[in-house]
Amino acid sequence: MNIRRPRLPRTRAGRRRLVQAAMGVCVLALLPATWLFVSTADRLGTTADAPRTEVAVVFGAGLWDGEPSPYLAHRLDAAAKLYDEGRVKVVLVTGDNSRKDYDEPDAMRAYLTRHGVPDARIVSDYAGFDTWDSCVRAKKIFGVDEAVLISQGFHIRRAVALCEAAGVRSYGVGVDAKHDATWYYGGAREILAAGKAALDAVFEPDPTFLGPREPGVRRALAASTAG
Repeated sequence: MNIRRPRLPRTRAGRRRLVQAAMGVCVLALLPATWLFVSTADRLGTTADAPRTEVAVVFGAGLWDGEPSPYLAHRLDAAAKLYDEGRVKVVLVTGDNSRKDYDEPDAMRAYLTRHGVPDARIVSDYAGFDTWDSCVRAKKIFGVDEAVLISQGFHIRRAVALCEAAGVRSYGVGVDAKHDATWYYGGAREILAAGKAALDAVFEPDPTFLGPREPGVRRALAASTAG
């Protein structure tokens, strides 16, 4: 069986057009990542720079044997620090609880309470299946208009851009992370995820699960004022 191999252009002009086409594809592929970088340039900082905001949003990052992964623990440590310093009043933890044996939000809540955040100041979103879902639900379900977002540096730009697109005025805190295999994987993955983020921002699809509005954030803020 003879397999035909694609032939390269024989002429110089043909080869030049091929190179130009390849460069065009590369440019188009990098446009979403460029959009994320430019659109969030003035919306990022550290826990020391974070403005005083009523709500902090912590995005899930996986569990290890039912406990927050090291990456998720670093995010939660930053949230606990912001709460302890009085920079935020309520922490909204958003993650995956699509299976009975996997519950990111409750694991995140338990970790925060062990680190000094009162249970009454923590609100759980059990349907934060991806970043866009978490941002849309923060706005439409929990009524969050402004928030400090907490994630690793390789993800925080996408989180800020998507929450801004969802109507949440956002400031991103990118926590430190060891540059291990997971970090490099996360950085590489973000290049591909930027394309989906751009589509989400343009077309604004409904999240996987929307449901009725929940008063958790409003009640937690009221309790913090009363306390």
